[in-house]
Amino acid sequence: MADAELNTETGTALRAPRWLEAACRLIATAGGLVLVGMMLMTVISVTRRTLFGAPLPGDFEMVEMASAVAIFAFLPLCQLRAGNVLVDFFTMRASPRTNHLLEAVGDLIWLVIAALLTWRLSVGAAEFYSYGESSMILRLPLWWGFVVILPSLALLCVTCLWTMTGHLREAFR
Repeated sequence: MADAELNTETGTALRAPRWLEAACRLIATAGGLVLVGMMLMTVISVTRRTLFGAPLPGDFEMVEMASAVAIFAFLPLCQLRAGNVLVDFFTMRASPRTNHLLEAVGDLIWLVIAALLTWRLSVGAAEFYSYGESSMILRLPLWWGFVVILPSLALLCVTCLWTMTGHLREAFR
């Protein structure tokens, strides 16, 4: 399915090529598994704290890092499914062409933000690596969290580019 197709359910989301859908689902699934791991770790830590007075050391650090990884993992699929917050009060009476043009502008802005985040997080990862920065309790290297997030951001850039071009195609159909 290489051509953009209008999703009749939402009116704005475009049907993606299979490879893009699969990549977004894979990264989102990994994010979901990270969330399940955080949940299990939190349950174990609270149980240990309650029963034995000894929580898992560094559980807050792990939840902090894993939360960032999970959140970034969900962004590409959210973009692909047009799941971002949309306030259509001013555009609900606009023509489909106008709505697609506005969606394309929003996708362009999101693409620029995603590209900037990708660039700056890669620079940040290199700097944290060179400085040897680590977490306070577990002494985990901080650069790895950045590196794990970068594929999600790269996929978000691709997804934003795809949705933007799809909306432009629909607008000028």
